[in-house]
Amino acid sequence: MLTIAGFDPSGGAGVLVDVRTIVAFGCHPVAAMTSLTFQNSGGVFGATHESAKSLRAQIVPVVEERKVAAVKIGMLPTSELILEVACLIREGRLPAPVIDPVLKSSSGYELIESDALEILTRELLPLARVITPNIPESETLTALTVSDEESMRAVADRLRAMGAHAVLIKGGHRKQSGVGGPGSEKAQATDILDDAGDVHVFRGEWIEALPVRGTGCMLSSAIAAGLAKGEDLPQAVAAAKEFVAAEIRKSKLKTQS
Repeated sequence: MLTIAGFDPSGGAGVLVDVRTIVAFGCHPVAAMTSLTFQNSGGVFGATHESAKSLRAQIVPVVEERKVAAVKIGMLPTSELILEVACLIREGRLPAPVIDPVLKSSSGYELIESDALEILTRELLPLARVITPNIPESETLTALTVSDEESMRAVADRLRAMGAHAVLIKGGHRKQSGVGGPGSEKAQATDILDDAGDVHVFRGEWIEALPVRGTGCMLSSAIAAGLAKGEDLPQAVAAAKEFVAAEIRKSKLKTQS
């Protein structure tokens, strides 16, 4: 399985998290780096981006040697890189990818150039097997506001109208009261998967913990790993969500010890 993403030297996100996740799901990881970022757990301080030529030079020898069962795409910071990845997919060198549209770091650093966002939406989004934006990313991509489950569905529908085959709107930025009203049940986080109009709702317990870096990388890599193993998309999403929830619980236990 191939991950195409940025490199975080601190290991909190990007290629290193992807590789750890892919291995955890029993798949063999291969990787291509789009950007060398300069960061630690406190923030991002800069980045040096690959060229289209160097990205292709990383990918082509790998896909010529072995069949790539699935692809996860993370940070694509420039129009040049986005167009190159789209070209590789159209050439048939890569299967339809799981795209995690990385727009900003958790500390607020812009990870995609302003002119590249339109290219990402126009050229790459229609080629994806599924796109996995969180709520802020989905609002940026669609110019819609997410305030409840109904608006999450509307954003997913808008992204499909823009060309996406399937959309997973991640609800981790929006804490919900349990069914039955505030205080009646444990708080929840809800994700909405719209797969070519077939809508699945995933509800999970809201885990009170400090923010965990790299959860978007984990989730998208886990989904791609599930697809690589022959699972259908809802199965892959369900298993990926369980994996990420377990990682958040582990992090919570570490901070409490």
